[in-house]
Amino acid sequence: MTSIEGSVVLVTGGSRGIGRALVQALYERGASKVYATARDPRTVTHPDAVPLALEVSDPASVAAAAERAQDVTVLINNAGASVNANFLDSPVEDVRREFETNFFGPLLVTRAFVPIIERNGGGHILNVHSVLSWVGLLGSYSASKAAFWSQTNSLRLDLKPRGIDVTGLHVGYVDTDMAAHVDAPKSSPEGVAAQALDGIESGAFEVLADDLTRQVKAQLAEDLGVMYPQLAA
Repeated sequence: MTSIEGSVVLVTGGSRGIGRALVQALYERGASKVYATARDPRTVTHPDAVPLALEVSDPASVAAAAERAQDVTVLINNAGASVNANFLDSPVEDVRREFETNFFGPLLVTRAFVPIIERNGGGHILNVHSVLSWVGLLGSYSASKAAFWSQTNSLRLDLKPRGIDVTGLHVGYVDTDMAAHVDAPKSSPEGVAAQALDGIESGAFEVLADDLTRQVKAQLAEDLGVMYPQLAA
């Protein structure tokens, strides 16, 4: 288990939404330093955070961030994209772009920071997923998040012997810019951040942040007709 107090944390996508709430919550729990990354570091507004430029899909940008943040003990892969490309009609480049951000991006960041975390005595990685990791409703977004979930499960096994624990955070609708168009109950970013940090500190394998997410996860053992009632029509 990893204590937030005294830790050095890097949060990708730390300038808005869940990322910004995580940065705030980390300092409230006593983190000694929080790197908040963004494509444009000027958008990072927390007064104590260390702004850091990062494009997660760019290997050179990832390498530069890792060179700058050599004291990290906790990595939070929060940055993501929502392209929602249709597999039949959208350009394949759109599908590929979603995977570059949501799957390969966090993989690049994790590969860069695992040696750093290990060298600093071990620590924790939190990967931010979605309830749509388990439901194929939004084309490339759902597929990229499903692949990311599988990546997390594999990394958990690979990193445990190296002193690094891995938690997957799954969420439904959150009151952020990404879900501004959705007319449905939403969790607050602050509430999600609190649950995520609880998961890190308790060593949880997964954090299911809302009722919808818990309901969908429970349905994975059911017949596909339960998850997709339109198949039975």
